[in-house]
Amino acid sequence: MTKLKDITKDLLARWRADYDSDASAHVLNAALAKTDMAELAYVPMNGAKLKGGFSIEVKTRGITAQRKSGRCWMFAALNILRERVAEKCHLEEFELSQNYLTFYDKLEKANNFLEMVIEHASEPLNTQRMRYVLRAMDDGGFWCEAVDLIEKYGVVPKQVNPESYQSEHTDLFLKTINRLLRKDAMELRELVQQGKAPYARKEEMLAEAYKAECIAFGQPVKQFDFAYRDKDEAYHCDRNLTPKAFYEKYVGQDLREYVPIINEPTSDKELHAPVAFHAIENMYGRDMKALNLPQEELEELCLKQLKDGEPIWFACDAGAFGARKEGVWDPASVQYEQLLGGFDLSMPKGAGLEYRSYASNHAVLLTGVNLDADGQPDRWKIENSWGEDVGEKGYFVCSEAYFRAYGYEAVIQKKHLSEEQKQMLEKPPILVNAWDEDAGW
Repeated sequence: MTKLKDITKDLLARWRADYDSDASAHVLNAALAKTDMAELAYVPMNGAKLKGGFSIEVKTRGITAQRKSGRCWMFAALNILRERVAEKCHLEEFELSQNYLTFYDKLEKANNFLEMVIEHASEPLNTQRMRYVLRAMDDGGFWCEAVDLIEKYGVVPKQVNPESYQSEHTDLFLKTINRLLRKDAMELRELVQQGKAPYARKEEMLAEAYKAECIAFGQPVKQFDFAYRDKDEAYHCDRNLTPKAFYEKYVGQDLREYVPIINEPTSDKELHAPVAFHAIENMYGRDMKALNLPQEELEELCLKQLKDGEPIWFACDAGAFGARKEGVWDPASVQYEQLLGGFDLSMPKGAGLEYRSYASNHAVLLTGVNLDADGQPDRWKIENSWGEDVGEKGYFVCSEAYFRAYGYEAVIQKKHLSEEQKQMLEKPPILVNAWDEDAGW
């Protein structure tokens, strides 16, 4: 067979003739010339099959909106805790402050960035590790990081520490602060390489980051009164609370009793084993851990927790077969491949992750599931954090086909794990480099 090196005139002529003879391709070209791809790719009758009630459903209290920020992981974590506060206080609606944790999230990421720069100051800049470190910070995060932040700083009601424009539109702030951090990295590396102590200068750098955050997000509340009326219109006021005292009194949940369960059947991750990786976003430099299980076991644990009346922090690929306006995630309902000529996008789940075609890039709450006549899941209810203007007033649905291919992590209370699964947690974890696990979980 002749090796193809160049795109020749003969090839171009053959491809042109094939296209010219394809009437349906011309119709699609005319449609795409004036219409958004997302509009044309959606198949309404298939999407309609996923609508309706759910045989198992957990009540939640309102849709949140992360706006133009990448804080889905934080919104999902806080929305689980929100339900506990609302139950204790008999509230129909309630929201915890995302801006409060946003402030400390960025401060801890800046600190960890500078620490990693100092730790690896003698390493060349062109190594995989340093290229990864010098990406600096973004909005992204993980369940494990949310736990670290909440345990250290507590939580507060949104009414006492509301969002700012910058917390809801983080792009320019992040670009600016990352330029500052990279400049700081250059200076810290030079200090270490010259044999000088870097930590006094590092403290000054963090002070600059702290002030910039105060200007952008507002300084976090330190003490506050929690005043509210419950659903019976009774007035309550709890005075002089600190964020940690509020968490302990009104949430009171041991977050270490939750276990991240993943299904990532890649060549570097054994099933039925814990997996750990270190990420720049991890505020304490601890490895993040999860238990890698087969898809069937992950789904079984999700069913147990939903039946127990608790929503589930869930990570998935929001870019795969999603109709944002309609609130549907489903390969049969969103057909970009058919719209562009009829090619096939499907890959085995593990290969899709390894080739970067699939990615765990969004966190939501699973709040329901529908079981078919055989008692098997056929669709899942999702509380998203994209506001009430999309989906069914902010709620989405995904098909079982989407869940199996593009669902990657569910955070489950340890009590739902089998004894065998609990024993798996005691195994030495499989260590994965952060730069090999770019999408995260």
